[in-house]
Amino acid sequence: MVSRKRFLQLGMLGGVSSFFLKNAAGQSLNQKKPIVISTWDAGLAANKGAWEVLSKGGTALDAVENGVKITEASQNCCVGLGANPDRDGYVTLDASIMDHQFNCGAVGALERIKHPISVARRVMEKTPHVMLVGVGAQQFAVEEGFPLEPETLSEDARKAYQRWLKNSKYEPAINRENKGHGPAAPLRFDNGEWNHDTIGMLAMDINGNLSGSCTTSGMGFKMRGRLGDSPIIGAGLFVDNEVGACVATGQGEDVIRVAGSHSVVEMMRQGFAPAMACKKVIERIVKIKKADAKKIQVAFIALDRNGVAGAYSIHPGFNYAIKTGSREQLLNPGSYFSV
Repeated sequence: MVSRKRFLQLGMLGGVSSFFLKNAAGQSLNQKKPIVISTWDAGLAANKGAWEVLSKGGTALDAVENGVKITEASQNCCVGLGANPDRDGYVTLDASIMDHQFNCGAVGALERIKHPISVARRVMEKTPHVMLVGVGAQQFAVEEGFPLEPETLSEDARKAYQRWLKNSKYEPAINRENKGHGPAAPLRFDNGEWNHDTIGMLAMDINGNLSGSCTTSGMGFKMRGRLGDSPIIGAGLFVDNEVGACVATGQGEDVIRVAGSHSVVEMMRQGFAPAMACKKVIERIVKIKKADAKKIQVAFIALDRNGVAGAYSIHPGFNYAIKTGSREQLLNPGSYFSV
């Protein structure tokens, strides 16, 4: 029997969820399946790739792989082989993928492979492991038929690296991913160089199954060997088909500290709607970082088992893309700090 106290607690949680389902400003949006959401304005193009799968009745797993491959192939200076290098001049890529049955795979510090997300999926499906890194990850990719790409920097990355070498100083900056051309002008705390980026994607297919993917070049000019949250299941990405899914972007070290994506899913398990669940974990990060929270950006997007989407960030300037059969939009979620 449920006690009166527990009954009231459950009722309050239900009220919170209902509020965010109805409140557009809260950025929790009830959608009919299928649905796909992804981080930053690059997500608009990535979502189209995912929709090619979802609109034909395909699986969420195939959708989240196909979607982020669009970004990986774009050869911009933030994701994929066109990205900024580490401080030694090498481009290293990280990725993770997870399906509705807790199957997951990841790669870290992978070099010269165009689509790390596809290698991560092969790790999930063809090995007994969850993560392969460095030389071993590259060796596995080649054995699986992935070609080695030339070991050269893109023109944009080469110029950025030459500018960075003049001072050789790394300082995290907020909303570099946005590049300044989204609806919300990003805050800038550096000399204008893009530093890190992530394309994170969550999808629900026609059968109501969830999957997620995350791929990144990590921090530009990072120490060689550095890994952020993106390839770490439970930090950068987590999926629980009975509850929901979450993916993170921003300062990876601080996402790792709180097992960010898993923590958001656990908040949803407690009854919080996605936007509020993201907000709760952002508040935890801000509490840990104290005054330093003003210097970093972290954001989460989440999708629950009912197809409700939500997001929240430390600073304004973060946005995320959503696509359904009747809707395609770039949204600005709430943030801990205001403009």
